[in-house]
This record gives sequence, C-alpha cells and structure tokens, in this order.
Amino acid sequence: MNTVKNKALKQLLWVGMGSIAMFFAGLTSAYIVRKAEGNWVDFILPEWFVYSTIVIVISSLILIFATQRIKKNKEIFTLIVIVFLLGGLFTYLQINGWKELTSMGVYLTGEGSNVAGSFLYVLTLSHLVHLAGGLIALLVTAINVKKKKYNSESYLGLEITTIYWHFLSALWLYLFFFLKYL
Repeated sequence: MNTVKNKALKQLLWVGMGSIAMFFAGLTSAYIVRKAEGNWVDFILPEWFVYSTIVIVISSLILIFATQRIKKNKEIFTLIVIVFLLGGLFTYLQINGWKELTSMGVYLTGEGSNVAGSFLYVLTLSHLVHLAGGLIALLVTAINVKKKKYNSESYLGLEITTIYWHFLSALWLYLFFFLKYL
C-alpha cells in the first residue's frame, strides 16, 4: 500500500510540474510573438542573473549529494540547510538584478516601461513565486530530517523535494538562456 501511495504522490508532483511547465511555455511563446510585433527594447541582462544561475545549479548538485547520503543513512541536515540558504541567496540575487534593471530604465509598468521589460519581470517573478514553494518544501524537509523521519528505506519527502528543486533549476536555466539569447 505504501508503494502505491508513493507512486501517487510522485505522479501528482509530475502533473503539477507539467502544469507549471505549460504556464511558462505559454509565457515564453507570448514573449516570442510579442517581440516579433516590434516596439521592443533590447537590453543586457544584469550579471546578477548569471550569479543566481550558478547558485541554483550548485544547490541542485548539493541535493543530489544529499540523496546519495540518505541512501547510506548518513547525516544530511546541514546539506538541506545549505540548499535552503542558497535558495535565499538566489532570491537576493534576483532582486539585485531587478534593481539594476530599474537603474537602467527597465520597468515592469508605468511611464517609461516597455513590453520587453515587463515580460522579463513577469517571467522572473513567476519563477521566484514557484521557488518560494520549493523553499517551503526544503524547510519541511529540513524539519523532517531533524526529526529523523528519513533513512535509507524511507525518504519520499526528500525525494519529492529534490525532484521539484531540480525542476526549478532546469526551469531557471531555460528562462535564463531564453532571456539572455533570444
């Protein structure tokens, strides 16, 4: 019965991630269509977004290591906390990227705004909202690790959190390269 529940929970996660992927596919499709219409201001993506990309990739790598360690019944609490902190750092770097954009005259809305900037803010903010869900999952996972709820035989919560975090990392890589090179 437990195996059936585990499969169901993972399937729900995949359905949710599929929905999120479709949401971003729609936004990036709209971006492409709108850019082709003209009245589009190109600008250079701030370096803060490069730094945040590096941070989220490192955090995913640490979660791979944590999963390997739990399979050997080794301590992972510190690793989960580090990933949580890296998620916070990612958020901080994104906000600094937005600040630099506004200093360059790229605004979400209002006088002086352009649809190119608005799309960038919507795409990055939407990703950040989904990342907030990942941070909550990491917090719950850290609490469960501290309570010793995971071991080599039972670590579904860690596995689900890790899959979602890897999805967020892959999604950010897609968005970053989409925004930087399209």
